[in-house]
Amino acid sequence: MNQRIPKLMFWKYKLMLLILILISLVLHVLIALMPVQELSRQERCDRRTQAGGQRVNVPRNRSGMKGKPSKTNRELQNYASTRSSSRASQSQADSNDKSQSFHRKQQSRANLRPESKSQRELYKLNVSKLAALFQHPLYNIPLPTLTPDDQLFSINSAEKFSPKSSDSDGWVSHGQEYVLPVADSPVDSYPNWMKFFLGINRHELYSRNSSTIGSLLRELSTSKVVSVVQKLGGTQLKLTMTLQDYGKALFKPMKQTRDEETSVDLFYFSDFERHNAEIAAFHLDQILGFRRIPPVSGRLVDLVTEIRDRTTDGHLERTFFISPAKNVCFYGDCSYYCDMEHPLCGKPKLMEGSMAAYLPDVKLAKRLSWRNPWRRSYHKTKKAKWELDPDYCDQIKRSPPYKYGSRLLDVIDMTVLDFLMGNMDRHHYETFQKFENNSFILHLDNGRGFGRHSQDELSILVPLQQCCRMRRGTFLRLQLLASESYRLSDVMRESLQSDRLSPILCEPHLIALNRRLLTILETTKDCISRHGERKVLQNDLGAWPARH
Repeated sequence: MNQRIPKLMFWKYKLMLLILILISLVLHVLIALMPVQELSRQERCDRRTQAGGQRVNVPRNRSGMKGKPSKTNRELQNYASTRSSSRASQSQADSNDKSQSFHRKQQSRANLRPESKSQRELYKLNVSKLAALFQHPLYNIPLPTLTPDDQLFSINSAEKFSPKSSDSDGWVSHGQEYVLPVADSPVDSYPNWMKFFLGINRHELYSRNSSTIGSLLRELSTSKVVSVVQKLGGTQLKLTMTLQDYGKALFKPMKQTRDEETSVDLFYFSDFERHNAEIAAFHLDQILGFRRIPPVSGRLVDLVTEIRDRTTDGHLERTFFISPAKNVCFYGDCSYYCDMEHPLCGKPKLMEGSMAAYLPDVKLAKRLSWRNPWRRSYHKTKKAKWELDPDYCDQIKRSPPYKYGSRLLDVIDMTVLDFLMGNMDRHHYETFQKFENNSFILHLDNGRGFGRHSQDELSILVPLQQCCRMRRGTFLRLQLLASESYRLSDVMRESLQSDRLSPILCEPHLIALNRRLLTILETTKDCISRHGERKVLQNDLGAWPARH
């Protein structure tokens, strides 16, 4: 009997070992059958973001208003109440865009009704979020009737456009090479850059429904390059390219990859200018309803046949060389990063870049340059006055041109754009002289945006925090873009897919847009709680939305 017990134990252990081996084999077979996917450029960007683990700086929620809140303020409180859940999802930097947690609550606006019956029908038909956004009444408010004084150029004008010499930046009004068409000329005979010029008015650079912009973007990315010169001025290399229809574009070459964040140790004024930031800024400007950035398209350029062989700039040509990796490189001449240690190289001769349509030459349409009141010191240790004085905006409100007209509201619009992009490099801005103080600010030179997605630069919002002013139309569009039906990251992603260099932004940059948008709404809520809605939101919409 005692001899049989060890034999039973032996077979028991042997059976258990056999079962474990079978389970292990089944698990290995299941793992082997799982599909293996190669990481895309977008996924590699997300993995690198998760590995970095940098902390996101976001403001703490503030107390609400006393007394009975207005309808607008109640909606702002809805956005604030979702803030805690949004922070948890953002810390994971999930590439599947977990920012849906920002917008769990539905809007309860009785007077604005951002989602009308017609919009709900569009969703049922699976119309894209971007198309639905641009069909919303907030994006289709008609402009006032334009007079000749409201248009930068008249079709009946006798102005003449002529290409300048090879070192030009644009066009002059003498010579006979190109004449602005008169009223009886067929519209189809105008080149698209000229149609763009003729569409500029007091209120916008181009109409949202303009068919010219799509055609102009395609030309910027595909048209034959006739000549190239280096553009003078600025801190980093830029090229002026003349296309086959005499149109001109500003080319900014690729300097770093999309998934490469700006170092936290690098000062904003020595940061790289990014070609994809210029492209993304144009699309964001459209989505915000501003239309104050000239059309920008991505382009894949052959450094040999489209730049080196086309340039008439001898100095630029002399900076071309072949790298040890057999890539074509050049570096040009500028204040930052134009040397052998920072070459711009193709693979082996193809390079990405942004192509921005030129505005009319200043001899045809004079522009005024204004110092931004919230300009940074551009010094390693010195602070600007607005950083030291919390009441700085009171002084600005009493000074021209901000004490009258819409200029201060234009600066706030620009602040919203810059904070969403993370752009700290807004030292000056320009306006068209013809329209005097009653016009918009041109949102030019956005190459230092979208450099850091894991950190929000709250100092960019200081103009809004100090002045507590915003256009009602801007505020309502921001609320619309914070709703799940439109969501800023979704419409931005969809818009950028139309560019030839897509994807333009790394996914964490798109997620950061949602987070920063909520910060803007929280800041506006704080202003309303302190000053009241009437004082903060300046009505630029007339009786809207009562008539909708």
